[in-house]
Amino acid sequence: MKPGNTLKVKGKISADTVGFSINLGCSSRDLAFHFNPRFNESVIVCNSKCSDSWQTEHRDHHLPFFRGCTVKFFIEMLLDKFRVKLPDGHEVCFPNWHGYRNISYVSIVGGLKIISFKLI
Repeated sequence: MKPGNTLKVKGKISADTVGFSINLGCSSRDLAFHFNPRFNESVIVCNSKCSDSWQTEHRDHHLPFFRGCTVKFFIEMLLDKFRVKLPDGHEVCFPNWHGYRNISYVSIVGGLKIISFKLI
């Protein structure tokens, strides 16, 4: 994934999950973008990780996801930030603090079962 690319994510959220995360970077120790909706806190947490150390997190209290539902959203990588377009049209932006120009690592953790995952 490079600046200008968008990940189109469609999945089913587990009915009993506390949340899920999508991680983009070059390894599990170095993440450009950590996207983490948390149902137990009614928040979306975004963060980055450098040399296995979490950086300053951003919290957005707009959570349009619901347990047990099928969702579709978009993660766009720009030169200076990541922009997530949520199902209801709301956008969450998070800076590309470390200046990543190439994402080679993707992981999905928690209660999101992927239906489709496309790079466009």
